[in-house]
Amino acid sequence: MCESCGCGDPEVVPVEIQEGLLAENDRIAEHNRHHFAESGVLAVNLMGSPGSGKTALLEATSRALDGSRGVAALSGDLATDRDAERLRSAGIPSLSVTTGSACHLDARLVHHALHELPWQDASWLFIENVGNLVCPAIYDLGQAANVVALSVTEGEDKPLKYPVMFRKAQLVVLTKVDLLPHLPDVSLGAIEDALGRTMPEPDVLPVSAVTGEGMNAWLDWLTRLEKGVETGAPVQAV
Repeated sequence: MCESCGCGDPEVVPVEIQEGLLAENDRIAEHNRHHFAESGVLAVNLMGSPGSGKTALLEATSRALDGSRGVAALSGDLATDRDAERLRSAGIPSLSVTTGSACHLDARLVHHALHELPWQDASWLFIENVGNLVCPAIYDLGQAANVVALSVTEGEDKPLKYPVMFRKAQLVVLTKVDLLPHLPDVSLGAIEDALGRTMPEPDVLPVSAVTGEGMNAWLDWLTRLEKGVETGAPVQAV
């Protein structure tokens, strides 16, 4: 049970305490956002359930970039350094942020981690959040945008069951599409319909980290986001 965001029984954590916690988080998030803007680094909050393919997406991103752009990553998890190790092996400077029992990263954890990682040398910083479809969406980290990795193996109704996560997202990367031939009961149309009923401005990108399908479109999306941030173009609120 998450003790800081108040998930579960709302009577356990009074509303005024939760609002106070979020206000402090938002203050630090603005501080982080200032750091990112000052350094000219695009920060993306990558969310999704355990096993949705977040780490694999970042590994494939590094392969697709082939050194053409610097990337770095913070990898959140309750325990172990495994995801960060995978990313470092893929050539991405990475730091693990272990939360213990907390089901999400918050702005303070990100701020502390920034002092331990040479992220200023990158163009893009990916904050790989703890695997969870609830709490990570609540906390602003100072990012430019929220991206949700949703695998085709998770079921067509996940956006309807966990609407807050998808309402907060600027993009959903639909991962593991190479498995679709082996999933006759999974309908892309049904997934896209659920996202269309949940996201304010539906934006879905099918991707396979195995075959490389959709990776160029993913890099193009990030590049457009980066240019929009640089020019001050409006970005959907996080």
